[in-house]
Amino acid sequence: MSRSSKKIYLGELNDTPLGDLRLAASDSGLLAVEWAESLPELEKYLQRFHRPMELKLKAYASELLDYLAGSREKFRFKIDWQTLRPFQRQAMQAVYAIPYGETRTYAEIATRIGRPRAYRAVGRANATNPMPLVIPCHRVIGSDGKLHGYGGGQGLQTKEWLLKMEGAILN
Repeated sequence: MSRSSKKIYLGELNDTPLGDLRLAASDSGLLAVEWAESLPELEKYLQRFHRPMELKLKAYASELLDYLAGSREKFRFKIDWQTLRPFQRQAMQAVYAIPYGETRTYAEIATRIGRPRAYRAVGRANATNPMPLVIPCHRVIGSDGKLHGYGGGQGLQTKEWLLKMEGAILN
């Protein structure tokens, strides 16, 4: 099945501790998680694949709610990695592997994927992460140990909330 012919399913996850979220999935797995306020960006991202179909995504929503309540550390559902460009896929898979409650720097992610000088590109890949919360870009920090950049929710305030919820030690 080509990228442009994927069936896309949309769902809502409302009243979470971080606000209202929108979910998108294909038959291959989760495609995107986005804050409701960013719905135009989500729709633009999804236009690459196919006209979205409405469907409640209860399994994804349930696991995300459990995570936001602090009762889930890992997601069991599949992720559709095919929709990401090769470098972004490498970076996002390395970010996805960061354990719950831990952090890594952009430089550490770049080194992990064999591109030690590409830490800025890793930052850009994080900035375009289609599944924040699931691919935990909030766990990526600057080499100075400080929080840098987060596009979801209330920005750095949301990133800090997520890390504290996970019990990560912040400087």
